[in-house]
Amino acid sequence: MSKNTVERYLDLLSKVYVLHSVTAFSRNLRKEIAKGKKWYFYDNGLRNILIGNMNPIELRNDIGPLWENYIISERIKFQKYNRMLVYNYFWRTYDQQEIDWIEDRGGVLHAYEFKWNPKKRAKEPVAWKKAYTDSTFEVINSDNYLNWLALLHEYTPLGHQK
Repeated sequence: MSKNTVERYLDLLSKVYVLHSVTAFSRNLRKEIAKGKKWYFYDNGLRNILIGNMNPIELRNDIGPLWENYIISERIKFQKYNRMLVYNYFWRTYDQQEIDWIEDRGGVLHAYEFKWNPKKRAKEPVAWKKAYTDSTFEVINSDNYLNWLALLHEYTPLGHQK
């Protein structure tokens, strides 16, 4: 299949709310990957049907991508429902440092790493910490995700922080 055909399909699937994309965050630092997109399903059930895996979580070998897709889809719903003015990205460098989710809210960068297992540790990438000193970093896992998805008290409409 040609690149143009794939791009047309992805565009169509995003227009009918099956998929949504997130672009790479970069301020042109030497090691940052500036181009690229990550695609997510709005509905994990449709994702699971398409890959032919309806197994319970305990039997899955794709819990990481499944969790990331779920948490991002729920966050986008939260942002839209609360009319937040926010720009969403992911971040990656050529030397494989990465952050799953970046929110630019009012010029302040909030970085999030998603881990299903609360015992798995994730550290803020050194390159990110050095380049974006005023940003925040948080690990979202199966123990604390509801707090992250329901931070209604932190926002007023159109993304203004209280």
